Amino acid sequence: MVQNCASRLFAGITAMAAAALFPCFAMATHAYEGRDIQRGEALYQDNCASCHGANLEGQPNWRVPKDDGTLPAPPHDETGHTWHHDNQLLFDYTALGGQGALALRGITDFQSGMPAFDGVITEDEIWDILAFIRSRWPEEAQAVQESRNPMH
Repeated sequence: MVQNCASRLFAGITAMAAAALFPCFAMATHAYEGRDIQRGEALYQDNCASCHGANLEGQPNWRVPKDDGTLPAPPHDETGHTWHHDNQLLFDYTALGGQGALALRGITDFQSGMPAFDGVITEDEIWDILAFIRSRWPEEAQAVQESRNPMH
C-alpha cells in the first residue's frame, strides 16, 4: 500500500516536472489552430506584400534607418526577426502599428514605419496572416518562436 502510494506520488511529481520543463506545443501556439492559411496568404498579399515583399523578403537594407529614422520593412521569412517575437507582440504590431505596440510596452523612443491595421482588417484576419507567415518558416524557427509564447 505504501509503495503503491509512493509510486503514484512519484509518477505525479514526474508528470508535473515534465509539463513544466517541456511546454505543450498546442498550448503555446493555440492562436494558430484552425486558421485559414490560404486566406492569410491572400490577406498578406493585399495588405503586407507592398512593404514586406510578395515572398516575405522585406525591403533592401532593412537594418539601416532611412532618412526619417524609420527602418525599412523587415523580411517575415526566416532571414528576418519576426520569428524572434511572441504571438501577442506580432498581433499588437499588426493591429496597433509599430508605435502603438511599442508604446503599449513602454517604449516611446523608437520610430516605426509600421502602420496600424486595426479597423482595416479584423482580429481573425490578422491571426490568419500571422499563421500564413509562420507556415513559411522552417521547423526550427517555428520551435523557437513557439518557445517565446506563455502557456495558457
